[in-house]
Amino acid sequence: MTGRPDMKPLGWTRWLRRGPWENGAMSVIGLGILMLTQPFSLDLYTYSFVTILGGTLGFVVVSHFPQ
Repeated sequence: MTGRPDMKPLGWTRWLRRGPWENGAMSVIGLGILMLTQPFSLDLYTYSFVTILGGTLGFVVVSHFPQ
């Protein structure tokens, strides 16, 4: 952040806050798990691992963002 607690974050730090991006990454992981366990489409099952992997890698990257 800016180092000044009395002011709002400026510029790119406003967009790179950890909370919303972590929620998005966890949602992608959850979507991948749903794709893995559904019995209807072989295509969804096929791409479930890639979706879970992408969400996990996204979570690892986002966990280094500032609060």
